[in-house]
Amino acid sequence: MIDARDPDDGPFVRPLTEEVRASAPDGRPTYTDWDEALDSERPDFPHRAQGRCTVLYTDGEPTQIAYWGVTAD
Repeated sequence: MIDARDPDDGPFVRPLTEEVRASAPDGRPTYTDWDEALDSERPDFPHRAQGRCTVLYTDGEPTQIAYWGVTAD
């Protein structure tokens, strides 16, 4: 895990911050927000050996962590 502001170097998982606000202005994306953002190719999919993660909310409470990315194999 690297800081959300770090560049996309190396094989790391980076938590999303500002990117989340594009689909969830309150900063608390639901599973539906996240799924729709991925389908719309927003946010950008990471490069090889990189991943992204964000907390997902249900009724304003954190309930899941979403991970997506590209393996290094």
